[in-house]
Amino acid sequence: MSREKKVSGTQELTEDEILQMQDSMSSEWGEAAPRKAKAFWPSTKRLMGTFGDHKAGLAIVLAFGIASTVLTVWAPTILGRAMDVIYDGVRLDTGVDFPALGRLLMIVMGMYLVAALFDWLQGRLLNDVVMRIVYRLREQIEAKVNRLPLSYFDTRQRGDLLSRTTNDVDNVQSALQQAFASLVYAVLTILGITVMMFWLSWQLALIALVALPVSAVAIGVIGSRSQKLFAAQWRHTGRLNGHVEESFTGHDLVTLHDRQDAMLETFDERNEELYEAAFKAQFYSGMIMPIMQWVTYLGYVGIAVVGGLRIAGGQMSLGQVTAFIQYSREFNAPLGEVAGMANMLISGVASAERIFELLDAEEQEPDSGAAQLDGPGEVITSGGIADPGGTAGPAGLTDPGGPTGPLRGRIEFDHVAFSYVADKPLIRDLSLVAEPGQTIAIVGPTGAGKTTLVNLIMRFYEIEAGQIRLDGVDIRDLDRGAVRSRVGMVLQDAVLFGGTIRENIRYGRLDATDEEVVAAATATYVDRFVRTLPEGYDTVIEGEGANISAGERQLITIARAFLADPALLILDEATSSVDTRTEVLVQEAMAALRTDRTSFVIAHRLSTIREADVILVMENGDIVEQGSHDALLEAEGAYHRLYWSQFAAGAKIDEAVGVEGAPGAVAGAEPDETGAGLGEAVAGLDEVAGEPGLRP
Repeated sequence: MSREKKVSGTQELTEDEILQMQDSMSSEWGEAAPRKAKAFWPSTKRLMGTFGDHKAGLAIVLAFGIASTVLTVWAPTILGRAMDVIYDGVRLDTGVDFPALGRLLMIVMGMYLVAALFDWLQGRLLNDVVMRIVYRLREQIEAKVNRLPLSYFDTRQRGDLLSRTTNDVDNVQSALQQAFASLVYAVLTILGITVMMFWLSWQLALIALVALPVSAVAIGVIGSRSQKLFAAQWRHTGRLNGHVEESFTGHDLVTLHDRQDAMLETFDERNEELYEAAFKAQFYSGMIMPIMQWVTYLGYVGIAVVGGLRIAGGQMSLGQVTAFIQYSREFNAPLGEVAGMANMLISGVASAERIFELLDAEEQEPDSGAAQLDGPGEVITSGGIADPGGTAGPAGLTDPGGPTGPLRGRIEFDHVAFSYVADKPLIRDLSLVAEPGQTIAIVGPTGAGKTTLVNLIMRFYEIEAGQIRLDGVDIRDLDRGAVRSRVGMVLQDAVLFGGTIRENIRYGRLDATDEEVVAAATATYVDRFVRTLPEGYDTVIEGEGANISAGERQLITIARAFLADPALLILDEATSSVDTRTEVLVQEAMAALRTDRTSFVIAHRLSTIREADVILVMENGDIVEQGSHDALLEAEGAYHRLYWSQFAAGAKIDEAVGVEGAPGAVAGAEPDETGAGLGEAVAGLDEVAGEPGLRP
């Protein structure tokens, strides 16, 4: 795209520019993020509506403003009288009445002093009101983020969301603190001065008021164009922030693939777009002030000429014309200040629009709270009808308080359909049952719907058809928090928070004691490397765990799930970042963790799930096979092909001593990822555990 086209797109906000912005925030399945149309005045009205809960404070601010304005507007009239005292004394040759002059000057000084005090009180109170509004706005954003569905974050860049919650909020705060205060001062001052100018001379007042329609046209035409450009500026800021955030978090990968030049090229392109939008926005908004000054100078000329003629004709005194000139200056000053603050106000409204888009985003469906599991052997619905089937556990989920006891953990998918995008179905008609205590392994190629399946159990997404039942109750009738509080989930990407290792493990159960934290760490082999660290469990984890290895980060997340003692366990490639020997230890810990719990294990390395009770093979969102490891191998179907495809190229072994029809296999032993038998790996467990410095 040429420079001229980019400039044009920025100026006019064409559909191409909009689509380009949307593409930068498209989801992983290729659909553009939704975008609402911008509207300046409705957003301004809504922004001003945030003052609704502070009417008393605004009333006091307005009272102080009126008092300050009255004193400030009245003072030039007193100065005009002082000018007449001097002029009359000289003109009449009677001498200047200094006592009278002194009294008038003291009155003027007192008026300005009290007006300044009222101005300070007004600014102090207004600042308090604005800070409370921004504080409340940040609370609303934080609460909104927690109510948004996972799909909202899947379709937007983190950098853009961070820009809305930080840069845009700060910009709104600046606009309210400075631009709003200036507007209050300007409106009150203009009204007061207008009254005084008409009181002195309506002819001169009309000359001075010529500036109003010219100013209105300038602010209206130029301001409208500036608003669009400021909106583009903040959108490009979000895009640039998103790119920078990706560059920083993925720095290792960028360096590995030698993509620094490409990332820099993208940065330069987006930085250029931001430069063009910001330059145009500031240029157009900056035109307002010179136009206002030009109109002001024309007014001065007109007032000086007509005022001089009226003094010569005896229709006005020198003091009155002097006062009027002072009013003219003070009249144009607030107009110029409004013009100067116009770009800040327009920019603030543009940021407010982006914040309101976030606050107006469609939220996840509220919990119905229509059912609860209560007592052994029955399900109580909101209508009081018991399920004679006796599918509930010894104690169950309650709404809204959450679980009151252990669940049986029976999960049933009943003709479930789901799609991320309406016209692109992923899961069409899926049915399965996971009995309490079973370990369900889910395998299949990338994009088959494995992670989607467990995300539906967690209600990260809502199904389109069918039912998912937990101990006989549709999970849509249960509180999300109640369901999730009893589910332990270990993701493929280890997520750690700022804080110590102890605090990150305790995140699984905040009321856990230090002894329980250490016990969970010991059971999951975290303790063995933590004790080698100088600070032990008090070691502070740096940004995203940069000071510990990927495998150690994964072990900490497993310890966190272990500490939570969940009723349901979901392992999404939980050992993908662990070395082979440690994996054996972790598998033993996971076996203990899965005891008496319904577990879903997503695995790409099929050697890790051979002991699962049921293995589900998924392709294109459907379960194409299910059964035990041995049964699926004997069936020689999809699982058989998937399983042996992992080892066909891994080991050069004479097929003559292998299992018939199984290339790369050794008679009597099924190969694991490294080409060695699982029995050999497990046999080395004691040796690994006995190594110095390891505490299994």
